[in-house]
Amino acid sequence: MADRLRPGLCSVTLRDMSALDVIAVAARAGLTAIEWGADRHVQPGDLALAAAIGRRTADAGLTCASYGSYLFAPTASASDIEVVLDTAASLGAPNVRVWTDWVGPHPEPQVREAIRAQLGFIAGIAADRGLTVSLEFHPGTLTETADSTLALLDAVDAANLFTYWQPATGASVDELLASWRAVRHRASHLHVFRWRAVDDRRPLAEGADLWPQVLAEPPSAAGWPGERVAFLEFVRGDDPAQLGDDAAVLLGWLGAAPL
Repeated sequence: MADRLRPGLCSVTLRDMSALDVIAVAARAGLTAIEWGADRHVQPGDLALAAAIGRRTADAGLTCASYGSYLFAPTASASDIEVVLDTAASLGAPNVRVWTDWVGPHPEPQVREAIRAQLGFIAGIAADRGLTVSLEFHPGTLTETADSTLALLDAVDAANLFTYWQPATGASVDELLASWRAVRHRASHLHVFRWRAVDDRRPLAEGADLWPQVLAEPPSAAGWPGERVAFLEFVRGDDPAQLGDDAAVLLGWLGAAPL
């Protein structure tokens, strides 16, 4: 079913491991997709490496569901945008994750307009290559809140532009569910983790008050062309054993979620 969430992994979770080891850990944990990060495992511009990692991912029975770039609108250069999209294509990733600059949810109008314009530019080039673009939903950026994210998506008005979602630390379960329900009809993928604070990562099982409810109401963006993935991200201690435990919890929750 198109709306069913697949269990996946952000490769930045195991940033210090080789790409081949990341693939092995993900497959062993029962995950089915990887978002490859541009900071370490698949750096922009190394097209041969990207293609090789894409092949090895597929050989392991996993999909390259997304390329986690560090393009920041509006300050990314045109050449950096081209290189990132070329790398995603070589990797075989149908989606590219992008960011806005650290301007918060209420920037000056000219900053907001510059972000809108560059995101439109990125989405247009990506569309020409058959790629989707998804915004990182992150504190400190223009996509910090559901309202600011929806306003940005509306302003750009690109059919291939969507958003991720992840829980903000310090918010109540009710606040987080309200945030998720506000954006889920524009969302592509999820970043799944349990933090009490940025420096206090917890086992995912401690998120049982939130995540089963979120996963039971998966992303429902109209026009999203591919699979939807709940990507595990940033486990306690960057520990592969903890990843295995968290993956088992996630798989259990996804099995319990309605199709």
